[in-house]
Amino acid sequence: MPIDKRLLCDQVTPPLMSYIMPRRARYTGIQVDPGFLSFKEGDLWAYHDEKVREARRIETDKGPMTGAGRPLSTLLDIKIELAMRMLQSCQLCERRCGINRLYGQGACGVDSTSHISSEFLHMGEESELIPSHTIFLEGCNFTCAYCQNWEIATRINGPIVDIQRICSVINLRHRQGSANVNFVGGDPTPHLHTILKIVRCMDSTLPVIWNSNMYMTQEAMKLLDGVIDVYLADFRYGDDEHALRYSGIGNYWAVATRNFLEAARQTDVLVRQLVLPGHIECCTRPIVEWCAENLGKTVRFNLMFQYYPEHRTFNYPEINRTLTSTEVRRAMDIARDAGLSNLV
Repeated sequence: MPIDKRLLCDQVTPPLMSYIMPRRARYTGIQVDPGFLSFKEGDLWAYHDEKVREARRIETDKGPMTGAGRPLSTLLDIKIELAMRMLQSCQLCERRCGINRLYGQGACGVDSTSHISSEFLHMGEESELIPSHTIFLEGCNFTCAYCQNWEIATRINGPIVDIQRICSVINLRHRQGSANVNFVGGDPTPHLHTILKIVRCMDSTLPVIWNSNMYMTQEAMKLLDGVIDVYLADFRYGDDEHALRYSGIGNYWAVATRNFLEAARQTDVLVRQLVLPGHIECCTRPIVEWCAENLGKTVRFNLMFQYYPEHRTFNYPEINRTLTSTEVRRAMDIARDAGLSNLV
């Protein structure tokens, strides 16, 4: 019988949370100087930040403006322009590979063209998010040895994203009952420019979910500010050593904690922690305790026990197995002892 993690909590918060309704600033209604394309990069960032402050002051739930009433140039257009400029020496994720992705592939395996692996109404996400229109984009800035979606993360061969067509599909899925649009991968970070274009094109007021490993740069987080309604965020490692060993990325803890704090400042966050075999004390414990202290004990938190040895785990015998029942119980004890009261 599956264990109800909520039973371990002293207090159970109702699972339906505020982020099932869109709260992001409707940046398609914020008019900007149509000459922004001629701005130097530093000036454009300053103008972006000024307009973000303006958007926060007049934030509304009326939804994006469409048709004749919609400004020709909006804050989303500035975000798109900044993202496109960042591609020329890519700084979207903290790999900061510096590749000009207009002409070649970054460390993520993605150039300036986004490819889609699949899209569908996903019924397997957290309860308050379903049905979720999940859009799987190919490529990833992590190289996880145990990746469950390694074909999506490592093979860039799906159809090229057509902005107008995917917006039509989003509208179709909405009519079919989707509660949100959920960008995932791989990871969405290499596709930030494309996702911003999709949001600019969308007619619906569906909440936008950023389903990510949270290894974005501060600049990328600024571009996401006001666009994303929910960060569905993986928090994987409790130290830099294991992040480098299993996912090939450095400075993980500092980047992840910085971005989780910024995400929580912007909007709602649902934390996912994939429990790794043999990594309860070194990874699960510090993540749980940090989240309880810094995001609050009522943060929506999903301890995930579905780890399965996959992809290249045969090279890492210490994680080339499933979790034991003892490890599952220990992880849940840690969450209880930390006082997390809103476990998924």
